[in-house]
Amino acid sequence: MATAELTVLGLGREDPSLSELIALIQRRLAAQDAVRYELGAMGTMLEGERAEILALVGELHAIPFELGLPRAYTVLKLDERIDKPGQTLDDKLASVRRRLD
Repeated sequence: MATAELTVLGLGREDPSLSELIALIQRRLAAQDAVRYELGAMGTMLEGERAEILALVGELHAIPFELGLPRAYTVLKLDERIDKPGQTLDDKLASVRRRLD
């Protein structure tokens, strides 16, 4: 299992707000069931098989073009551990929280 953080930006608009694009991305995520996702203030967390995450990121990267924008900029941070193949986003948070206690 892999985990990732994704940010997709559509460039070339006069309006600097990204909420319309983010809402569309969240709708696309809700329409699939291969990758778990969680919206955050600065990006979306993803959890699933590496190949499924990468395929989904390709689809999400294309959304700004579907909106007629001339440029899409996507930032993906991907983490995968072969020594802990079932590690989830919740597991990662729990590990840090245990150290804080």
